[in-house]
Order: sequence, then structure tokens, then C-alpha cells
Amino acid sequence: MNQDFPILIVPGIGNSDPLHWQSRWQASDRRYQRVMQSEWDAPRCNDWIVGLEQHVKQLEGPVVLVAHSAGCALVLRWWWCTSLDNQRKILGALLVAPADPDGENFPKAATGFSPMPLDLLPFPSTVVCSDNDPYISAPRAGEYARAWGSRFLLVKQLGHINAESNLGMWDEGRELLNALCTRY
Repeated sequence: MNQDFPILIVPGIGNSDPLHWQSRWQASDRRYQRVMQSEWDAPRCNDWIVGLEQHVKQLEGPVVLVAHSAGCALVLRWWWCTSLDNQRKILGALLVAPADPDGENFPKAATGFSPMPLDLLPFPSTVVCSDNDPYISAPRAGEYARAWGSRFLLVKQLGHINAESNLGMWDEGRELLNALCTRY
């Protein structure tokens, strides 16, 4: 990627530990910025929306979002309540392992993430889901991708596509991100 625009890391519940691909990407390139939240383990979605809003508002130019798990729900819920100026900044999104906030395994301590918005996104996006993700079924992730107008990629046996998946830098994910970014 030759573009200079920021790439905004949007972690899910618990943040992304140092072995998570999001953290590795951030450590490898100055363009990556992380949305920080005041509460990672028992979040209220509205509080997370405020955190994302503040971060995007500070950015002067365009941005690509890289969300994981509940961070995907955050992106969708934030999108529909943010200002038009902030909406115009979003060039695209890589939405990885979107946790189903209505699913039985979604953490009970996290509130306000349901229902998942199912509106068409006006920017390019890619949804990546594993066929054995404990937080969302592959058919449900496919429903999300269709509703959002996203490209959908189902991968095999990567669990929640997190540090426990032992992905290292997750080069395949970077290729997907590069494909989104090369449009600009």
C-alpha cells in the first residue's frame, strides 16, 4: 500500500493483545492507529461509539477501518449515527469475525450492541469469517455481508480469527486490506 491515509484499528471486547494480528499490523506501520476505549471487558456500545466518534473526528482526511469481532458491530452502529462529515472520511472497511450480538455466545457483560444493523454500506467492505467461529455462524456472517453489500470470504478452521488462531501477521488479511486500499 502506498497510500498515506490512516488505517484505523477497531478492536473487539478485551482489546487485541500483542499477539493479535491487529496489534502486529499496528506495530509494523505508522499509518495504523487504534481506537482506545475506557472499558474493554464489559463495554456499553454507546460508550464505544463515543470513543470511535472522537477518534474519527480528529482525523483530517480519509480513513480505512479494520474491525474485529464486536468492533464490527461498533462500526455499523456508529456509522448510522455519526455526522455526514465523518461518514465522508470512510473509504472502506475490513470487517473480520463479526460477532453476532444476538448469538448465544456473545458476552453478556457487553450491552447495547444488538441488534446488528443490516443496512447497505455506501463504501467498499470485506467480511471475513471462519467456518468454526464460536461467536457467529458462517450462514449468519454471510447474511451480514449480503445486507452490508460486502465481499464475503469464508475461511476454514481459524476460530475467531484472533491471537488464538496463531496467524502471526496474517498476510492473507493484509492482502484483503490492500485490495480495499488500492481502490484509492
